[in-house]
Amino acid sequence: MAQPSTSRIAAVKSWIKRSNKFILITALALVVGFGRLVWLQVITAPALAEQARDFRTKTFEISAPRGPIVDAEGNVLAASTQVVHVGVNQNKIRNYVNQDPKTKKIIGVGPAEAAKQLAPLLNADPAVLGAQLVGDSSYRVLAKNLTPAQWRQIKDLRIDGVEPDFRSQRTYPNGTTAGNIIGYVNKEGVASAGLEMSFNKDLTGTPGVERVEVGIGGPHIPTGINEKTDAVPGSTVHLTLLRDLQDVSQKAVQAAKDNFGASWAAAVVQEVGTGKILAIADSDTVNPNEYWKSKPENQGARSVSAVYEPGSTGKLLTYATAIEQGTVTPETHIENPSRYTTENGQLIKDFADHATEKRTVAGILMRSYNTGTVKIGETISDQIRYDYFKRFNLGQTIDIGMPGQSGGILVPPDKWDGRQKYTTMFGQGYAVTLLQNVGIVQAIANKGQWVPPTLVGGVTDAKGVFRASEPKESHEAIKPETAEQMLKMMEGVTQRGGTGIRAAIDGYRVAAKTGTAQVAGPTGALTQTAGVFNAVIPADNPRLAISVVVYNPSSGFQGGIVAAPVFKEIATFAVRYLGIPPSKAAPELYPVEYE
Repeated sequence: MAQPSTSRIAAVKSWIKRSNKFILITALALVVGFGRLVWLQVITAPALAEQARDFRTKTFEISAPRGPIVDAEGNVLAASTQVVHVGVNQNKIRNYVNQDPKTKKIIGVGPAEAAKQLAPLLNADPAVLGAQLVGDSSYRVLAKNLTPAQWRQIKDLRIDGVEPDFRSQRTYPNGTTAGNIIGYVNKEGVASAGLEMSFNKDLTGTPGVERVEVGIGGPHIPTGINEKTDAVPGSTVHLTLLRDLQDVSQKAVQAAKDNFGASWAAAVVQEVGTGKILAIADSDTVNPNEYWKSKPENQGARSVSAVYEPGSTGKLLTYATAIEQGTVTPETHIENPSRYTTENGQLIKDFADHATEKRTVAGILMRSYNTGTVKIGETISDQIRYDYFKRFNLGQTIDIGMPGQSGGILVPPDKWDGRQKYTTMFGQGYAVTLLQNVGIVQAIANKGQWVPPTLVGGVTDAKGVFRASEPKESHEAIKPETAEQMLKMMEGVTQRGGTGIRAAIDGYRVAAKTGTAQVAGPTGALTQTAGVFNAVIPADNPRLAISVVVYNPSSGFQGGIVAAPVFKEIATFAVRYLGIPPSKAAPELYPVEYE
């Protein structure tokens, strides 16, 4: 038998060698492939599945409703409603597939089909809407201010790329009523004035989150992720204001401003004893629903920010201090000329010339004479008078939670010039806010106890837990017996012959003080006036302290003419609304003249 040739043997060996290499490579490939398969199916499968789930999962923020602001009786002054802006991700919606869920038949695809589904719900033309769906924008607004119910209908279409933007829309159901106090949330959703701004942290809630898993074309996967964390609403802010009294007060100051051609007018009503602010009204009040229609200077509250010289209402401090110090009594006799020159040569004049009158201290207050007041003020030192200014909280900011509050203007007596030494006796040479001025008569009515004003009673959180506003300390401004004498003297102001007769209210005793202050005009000269009125009702059982200012009137001028009728209108409504009983007996007044 012939032996294989050497060349054939070499060829076979070469084939075997190549076959072994092939087998080895194939085996290695199988091992690698199997290993990769094990890696993908066993080791990395959970992570890959999680990545795929994350890709399919959509997350939406649920805006938190802003908390309401309510008055003392629970009437809503500011509220929020949830609205939805609907937009489109044009990059996603181009892949939309509308498929029959039962037959799996494709009904339509892309933006045109999406527009066909959406148009009836958005009350839009399909062709116009379809054009809005085409492009490269990741978010284009399609419709604004839809209700949550409308969004649920759109959501049920399961169109991937149609996305909600949940927002809270602020509304003010009473229009201008308390607009100067409430403030407003602007078009960008930013709290920009009033209590809306200062209590923004309490009013702002915590947003919620919704996560859903969607399939190709946008339908929700029933067995996929469907998680929702509800939003937590903001807290309710409770005011001490009474809506109806606030409305009446605003109308009264607006009428005074218009009737007397004033630059502005304001009034505040404070409850005696508690310090609660029941109304705080400004003229030209902003409507928070349309805040952009008001001038910037009318969007705040002059009642807490604007300062003015109190005029003759400031005389109350001089009289109270002198009586407290025992240098005079309500029945002390004082000759009262219409002009008086002080020891340093300052000429003091009354509003109108008159013959020298023999008046008691009570009689000088009744007629609001400057000359007699200066004579009373000369019986006490400047430092003592200044100390009593501070005891009535002048020159200090009274925080009621409002932005832009002022502490007025009050400099110490070593800074007073030769004339200011005397003008401060009758309400010139320093400045107050309306809130400070009403605090003076509240203290007199409250047996001498100065009580800090309160505008916000507290807040109630989303769980219904009420947190009262932190109480502030009250203090004695004057002794109870001094306050009693002051109140009795002030009753004479609203009697026949007094400067506040226009404030008299049938059936109710009123203790008051009028004021007419000279104020600086545009050039700095004292060319303008402020008509002021402070009062307590009923004088025999004080319940309310009310202060009014009519700034720079073009007619009327005097506080007893321009401001007293405002008090009367507000007080007449207030006593009826609050059920305050009439006075039981006529006042027993101090004598006002002597022989």
